[in-house]
Order: sequence, then structure tokens, then C-alpha cells
Amino acid sequence: MGRYLDDFNIGEIFKAESFTLDEAQILEFAQTHDPQPFHTDIEAAKDGPYGGLIGSGFQTLTLCFCRMVQSEVFTTVSMGGPGIDDVKFLLPVRPGDTIHTEAEILSIKPSRSKSDRGIIRIQYRGFNQNGNEVISFIIIMLGKRKT
Repeated sequence: MGRYLDDFNIGEIFKAESFTLDEAQILEFAQTHDPQPFHTDIEAAKDGPYGGLIGSGFQTLTLCFCRMVQSEVFTTVSMGGPGIDDVKFLLPVRPGDTIHTEAEILSIKPSRSKSDRGIIRIQYRGFNQNGNEVISFIIIMLGKRKT
């Protein structure tokens, strides 16, 4: 049974399945979506600011979001979203890093003009295998209410 806007509680935390990024995935994503040398060129990255190849923050964000969608916790409630706030790329993600995602309900606000929906603000955090936070962002989700 799916959950609607009014079924969530502020402070609730959900966890999604982890993912591991390998070198090939980093290179493939970066070639098309973030073609900076420290994402696309193994040799150039060694002399770059991070001392080696790192994954794009946009790839990490996308995968964290995707894993939470795949967990289906927000499948019933989600009507899409008007935006993302406070995106922070906190630490580099390197080949072989395993990232797990947590999502915490920050706020729930029923719409004043449309009784069938509201806004949920959800804090996403990605942590590497050492427990270090590598990314954080807030999803602003348009959510269905029970009618």
C-alpha cells in the first residue's frame, strides 16, 4: 500500500540500496554530461586538483535520487517536483566508492489552493563506504493527498 502526503512524518528517514561507481561508469557519464578532465581523462586527472579520477557530482546526485525512486517509498505520493535546493558536493567520489542514500522528511505543507496536493521537502544525503557524507541536496516534491 502506497503512502500519501499525510502519511509521512517530519523527521522520518528512509534508506535506499547502495551503488558502487567504477571507472568505466565515471568516464561514460562524464563524456556526455560533465566533460571536465578530472572526470574524463585518467592521466590528466592524476595531475589535477583531486590527484586522480573523480565522479561528477551530477552523476552522484542522479544516482542517489534514482536509488531512492527505485526504493518505491515515494511512488504513490510523488507528482514530480518544482525544484532542488541546497545542492552540495561535499567530497569527491572515486572509482570503487560505494554510496548509500538516506532521505529525511524536512517539512510537509498541504496546498491552500488545491486540496489534493502539497509540498514535501526531503533532505537527501549520500555517504561513502567510510561513512563520510559526499553529497547533500533537498528535493522539493509535489505530493498527492488522499482524496
